[in-house]
Amino acid sequence: MDQSRAPIHEALEKFRKKRVVPFDVPGHKRGRGNKELKDFLGETCVGIDVNSMKPLDNLCHPVSVIKEAEQLAAEAFGAAHAFLMVGGTTSAVQSMVLAVCKRGDKIILPRNVHRSVINAMVLCGAVPVYVNPDVDQKLGIALGMKVSQVEEAIKENPDAVAIFVNNPTYYGICSDIRSIVKLAHDNDMYVLADEAHGTHFYFGENLPIDAINAGADMAAVSMHKSGGSLTQSSILLIGKEMHEGYVRQIINLTQTTSASYLLLSSLDISRRNLALRGKEIFAQVMDLAEYARKEISNIGGYYAYSSDMINHDSIYDFDKTKLSIYTLDIGLAGIEVYDKLRDEYDIQIEFGDMGNILAYLSIGDRKQDIERLASSLAEIKRLNSRGKEGLMPHEYISPELAVSPQAAFYADKEQLDLQETSGRICSEFLMCYPPGIPILAPGEMITDRILDYIIYAKEKGCSITGPEDPDINKLNVLKLPIQMF
Repeated sequence: MDQSRAPIHEALEKFRKKRVVPFDVPGHKRGRGNKELKDFLGETCVGIDVNSMKPLDNLCHPVSVIKEAEQLAAEAFGAAHAFLMVGGTTSAVQSMVLAVCKRGDKIILPRNVHRSVINAMVLCGAVPVYVNPDVDQKLGIALGMKVSQVEEAIKENPDAVAIFVNNPTYYGICSDIRSIVKLAHDNDMYVLADEAHGTHFYFGENLPIDAINAGADMAAVSMHKSGGSLTQSSILLIGKEMHEGYVRQIINLTQTTSASYLLLSSLDISRRNLALRGKEIFAQVMDLAEYARKEISNIGGYYAYSSDMINHDSIYDFDKTKLSIYTLDIGLAGIEVYDKLRDEYDIQIEFGDMGNILAYLSIGDRKQDIERLASSLAEIKRLNSRGKEGLMPHEYISPELAVSPQAAFYADKEQLDLQETSGRICSEFLMCYPPGIPILAPGEMITDRILDYIIYAKEKGCSITGPEDPDINKLNVLKLPIQMF
């Protein structure tokens, strides 16, 4: 296929030139009905914020330009089929789980997954079999799944229907996905990959293997992260063993029937850009990341980790575009450095946790931006460096699952003060966002260690989301006595 084509973009340009009189939605009528919106977003933008119609196809059942755009995306990524997604990678991840799991089905997965995975289990009733990954004792972060851990989980749960893999984690760590795929397929299990942070694996060189090329059955790819498309746009890829029509039906259970053509066209244009220039683009991103690591290492006190961490087991490979930085050696939690960069230096990085920060590098970054980040980190160290006393070293706490996420979420519950919940079963989510990995998920036991972590995260200024109580002073727990589900 001709990867220089962008059929959705081309159709929108053709439509715009026709000056069609709109008696359909959206009600702003190409911006005429909302001058402030038009002035803010621009006439071009509001002019292509249109409804589905025959010349522009329909995302729920594509037959023309959207279908062609999906075929081009599938070829560019090396998949059997690609679905354009306008509900973010959250929607793509949920579609993967809903496509292979039904109520009571087991799915093997690492616990350090995005909340969207557990949300999907709440929706369909699947039961998680958690592989608790090793934790790096210095950095305090969860690592990848070991092949031996997956093998043991399969042996203990031969009736599991799928294995879910992060490729990579938020921090850039990759499991041996090729070996995991072989194990899964040898045991008649699907492999689902969260590649929210791995779009560039498909187009760059000297990067970890992408999930589809490794043989995974489905992969959710955040084009808006490292691929350059608009926020909330994503792509769901499937392998040749998956049934395209059925997966489309699953997607349509939750995805909007009013797809944004701003998002769709951004996916189309960004796929074209990566297909034509991706190798060059991501070589530049990797060079920037290496330059950044060198500059930050020269400051002292910070540790910008990379492929030096690889052990070919729990860290099988590392995404060298990720600028993950350990901060505890200067006496500051990652979230404290995150806040200082934003509030005092006008630098917005991706996230800060208990001991690390992540500065997300992609196709739009420049060398001068790296230099400004490095100089700001140097000044933060000079002005704020202190001892490590009182800092919490570990980000990841292994959970104890008591009942399934769906059973716990819909069970009779009561709301208690945070400090009164130790020993009870949580019925809601609680996480720092980003990265959106739950500290607690429905069905998990609340422990003193978890409560200490929550209180510490609040004190350090982490953005905590999930609970019904917006002040995070109370938690919903299952009522006693607990009925087994």
